[in-house]
Amino acid sequence: MAMAEPRKLRGHKSTATCCISSRERPGLVVTSGEDGCVCWFDLRCKDVQFTIDVGTEPVSSLCFKTGNEHILYASSGNEIKSFDVHMLSAASWKPLESYNYNKDEINQVVCNGKSSFLASADDSGDVKIIDVGQKCLYKTLRAGHTSICSSVQFIHGDLGKVTNYCAYHYIICLFKFSKMGNILTVITGGLDSKLVLWDFSKGRSQKIIDFGSDTQSNSGQCLNPAFVHSIAVPEMDMVDKLDKICAVARGDGIVDLINIESELSRKVTSSTSKGSSSSSNNNVIKRVRLDYSVGGHKAAVSCVAFSLFQEKGRFLISGGNDKTVKIWDCFKCLGSDNNINNRDLVHLNVDLNKKVNWLCTNQSDSENLVVCDTTRVVKVYSIS
Repeated sequence: MAMAEPRKLRGHKSTATCCISSRERPGLVVTSGEDGCVCWFDLRCKDVQFTIDVGTEPVSSLCFKTGNEHILYASSGNEIKSFDVHMLSAASWKPLESYNYNKDEINQVVCNGKSSFLASADDSGDVKIIDVGQKCLYKTLRAGHTSICSSVQFIHGDLGKVTNYCAYHYIICLFKFSKMGNILTVITGGLDSKLVLWDFSKGRSQKIIDFGSDTQSNSGQCLNPAFVHSIAVPEMDMVDKLDKICAVARGDGIVDLINIESELSRKVTSSTSKGSSSSSNNNVIKRVRLDYSVGGHKAAVSCVAFSLFQEKGRFLISGGNDKTVKIWDCFKCLGSDNNINNRDLVHLNVDLNKKVNWLCTNQSDSENLVVCDTTRVVKVYSIS
């Protein structure tokens, strides 16, 4: 099926690096670029609404403050800056807060579901957990990655339940977490081909999956190592349908769907075959591999995201260096009786002219897929 020409969002002077869309206001899209700027778009309007001059270094990542999208976090170099868009003017781009805890260039910054913490992954392999309420460093996660930490996400739901606290109740809350069995959890991926699940209240890893030791290699397809370029987890309102899964974009062209709770229950770190379900509950899919044999990518996958449009979380979107975006049907992929060789797993292919840097989805029925490629112009597609 031929795709309609995408809408083009112009505002950056050099390559667009990241894009995010609002959960509170459909049609609001924010992008960042190597020009050190952040562009604010309303898809109901023709032109960029305003541009934030963050600094001289490229802006590598963006996220909204959960529950208050007037607050925007942007990473530039080894620094995170927050901006209140209600307080901005063309004459002043003064940040609300600034955090300089990372020692190396930040690749991704994310905010947890309770707006209590920020997590930032950097080139040194470290992950900094920042308490935004107390405006201080909460924990440093290190020794999980031996190379660049490229991506980080908080786990939503009971597995990663987080409760707001003040400094006075800090010890009491940690005691409650240990008694209740709830864990402060983040998951990270790196260019060491590892996926690491962390209990960040203790600052230590719970599980390490090494894709570099994957013995289920694809003969006939010569690709890069299985570096983890991007990870995505379902939003809170998707968890009931998708369970606690994680999507992994790999440098060897594979997209993995991993059941986090099932992985935690396994004693030995290993990489299993497509759709493996070797545990006490045979109805639970442990890991699904989406590769070229089922219509997947033929080059490194750079980004993954769960869809906000239509039935939220139904589709997994992946973009890669093969200049394509794949729209995967998650319900078919995760179905216990699915035929893993069935190309119907791919709902739609979107062919591009350039490699994908980043992508995100919008809640609207149209103009709902936003793609940052290796140009300065951001493209917006309509997926049905």
